[in-house]
Amino acid sequence: MASTLLDRAIYSYSDVDRLVGLHSGTARRWLEGYARSGRFYDPVLREGPTGSEVVTWGEMVEARLLAEFRSHQVPIQRLRPAVVRLREEFGRYPLAHARPFLDVEGRELVRAVQEEVGVDGSLRLVVVRNGQTLLAEATQRFNDTVRYDDSGVVARLTPIARTPEVVMDPLRTFGQPAVRNVRTDTIAEAFRAGTSREELADLYELSLDQVDAAIRFELIAGSEQAA
Repeated sequence: MASTLLDRAIYSYSDVDRLVGLHSGTARRWLEGYARSGRFYDPVLREGPTGSEVVTWGEMVEARLLAEFRSHQVPIQRLRPAVVRLREEFGRYPLAHARPFLDVEGRELVRAVQEEVGVDGSLRLVVVRNGQTLLAEATQRFNDTVRYDDSGVVARLTPIARTPEVVMDPLRTFGQPAVRNVRTDTIAEAFRAGTSREELADLYELSLDQVDAAIRFELIAGSEQAA
C-alpha cells in the first residue's frame, strides 16, 4: 500500500511549481534534470530522466521538502549525492518516509550520509546540537506540515504553511489542495465570479475561516510562483 500511494501519478510539473511555491520550470529541473552551458545536470529527485510528463505523490512530497531550502543561495543540485545514497537506504522516495526524520537511527543514518557526500551546511537535512542529531530548521518546517500513515509514508501534507486549513491528500480531490474535501481552486473561482463568502460557506458547508483560507491559498500559490 505504501509504495502504491507514493507511486500515484496525479500531478503535472506546473502543479508542483504552483502548489509548493516554486519558480516556473523548477519541478521539471529537479525531476528531469537540465542542460546549461553544454553540461547536463542529473535530476535531484529521480535516478535519471524518464521523459514522463506526470509527477507522483512521492515526488510531490519530496519537492515540498526541497522547497523549504529554495531561499538558500546554494543550488539544490548539490543535494543529489545525498538523495542518491538515501534512496539506497530507504527506497525510491527516501524523503517521503518517516524513518529518516522521526526515527533516531534513521536521523543518524542521514547524518552519516551527509558527512560521507559532503552536503553543504545550508542544505543539511539533519544537524547535531548538544550531541544530539536533530532535524534542521527547514526539515522541521516540512515535517510540521505532513502526516504519516501507519506504514510510515507521507499520506497528507499542507502545501503552504500560512494556510494550515488547506491540505493535499492523494486519495481525495485528485490530490489537489482542499478544505474539507472541497478544492481550493473551485472556491476561489466561484468567489472571483461573484459568489459571496457567506454563500460559499453555506453551499459547501464550510466555515467562513475555511472559505477565507481557500481563497488566501490560491492567492499565495499564484503570487509565489510568479515571484
